[in-house]
Amino acid sequence: MIGNKDIPSKFKRNIVQVPVAQKLIFKHIQDVNIEKVSLNESFGRRLAQDFIAPIDLPHFRRSGMDGYAIRSIDTKDISSSNPTIFEVTETIPSGKVPSQSISSKQAARIMTGAMLPDGADAVIMFEMTEEFIENDKKYIRIKREINKKQNVTNIGEEIKSGTPLMNKGRKIGAGEITLLATYGFHSVDVYKKPTVAIIATGSELQDIQEPLKLGKIRNSNSSMITSLVLEAGGNPVCIDKLPDDLNIAKNKILELIETVDVVITTGGVSVGDYDIMFDFFQQWNEGEMIFNKVAMRPGSPTTVGVFQNHFLFALSGNPGACFVGFELFIRPVIKGMQGSDQLYPNTFKAYLEEDFTKVNAFQRFIRAKSRIDQGSVYVKPIGEDKSSIMVSIKDANCLIVIPAGGQGLSKGDLVTVIRLKELE
Repeated sequence: MIGNKDIPSKFKRNIVQVPVAQKLIFKHIQDVNIEKVSLNESFGRRLAQDFIAPIDLPHFRRSGMDGYAIRSIDTKDISSSNPTIFEVTETIPSGKVPSQSISSKQAARIMTGAMLPDGADAVIMFEMTEEFIENDKKYIRIKREINKKQNVTNIGEEIKSGTPLMNKGRKIGAGEITLLATYGFHSVDVYKKPTVAIIATGSELQDIQEPLKLGKIRNSNSSMITSLVLEAGGNPVCIDKLPDDLNIAKNKILELIETVDVVITTGGVSVGDYDIMFDFFQQWNEGEMIFNKVAMRPGSPTTVGVFQNHFLFALSGNPGACFVGFELFIRPVIKGMQGSDQLYPNTFKAYLEEDFTKVNAFQRFIRAKSRIDQGSVYVKPIGEDKSSIMVSIKDANCLIVIPAGGQGLSKGDLVTVIRLKELE
């Protein structure tokens, strides 16, 4: 007869702290493959190459405004009582190369962004001149000194040739696209989107389009995880929900994990009779279980494994715990597969707006909303602090980190907060 000590127990698991769990996961991250896409298709993707400025920006001296290009030395000592007359030699619109250089007491009418003619070293605004015609020639009268380089952008003043522009792993937004387009990068190398299979387990689940039956719940987790994967830059593959049947789940997971980068399951990780994911990991001889319990609330039974650097994340079926588990563990992995070196969630400090008296042996992550008032950041929990509550997810823009133990926190305490919306 086998003693109890020989039987793997759902109740006896090795607990790891959140930072330890993250480090254990992150060491298995490998970059996905690279593909070339057009610049217009690159928005939201991550660069797979470093970019260095091939030429100076600007590559010619240009005017910073509409006005007249002149030699600044010709304005020395002039004033409203001692003005100087300049002959206008030509008009230079943007995109045109000047036809002649500027000599003493000459000016070229020039538009914003146009190329300065040789000899000119400053631009005076239209509004600061008086224009007139004499003997069919155009002139301007200037009544004040103009400094050298005034309203002029010199060659390489914005970016010098050879300057690093962006490193691989950087997320491409509007600013990045603008810069790449300026330098003529019409296509870029980006990391492929990691493929992420999503499986919801639980015989109680029904499809979201079905009329709700007594005792059943709709499979909202798959829709939530799908949107989070998209937001993180992954390519979600939503699999039909699975019943609480170990053999069915095992066959599906083993089939998927060799063909996708990440498999996410929701549900079945706790200690109930029908929580099949614990049993799956016990029988998973092909892969390695990294951990099966984290010192956190919600989502302590979160379990993670790897198979040839393909990840298997088993998240809680409770929506709140599922959401937190994704933010702490899965979003960083999807980013890391695409070259990002900023894996840990962005954090900031904020003042707690109400007491939090709940004491827990584990670190707690509370869905919350932050606000700024007169330069200070404040944060307030949203709704009831239960892992099964989902309504607060839509309003949360951050997670309050409540340390383990202690006597709870009081209004006005300074707390660590995880930002849910990325700033990259």
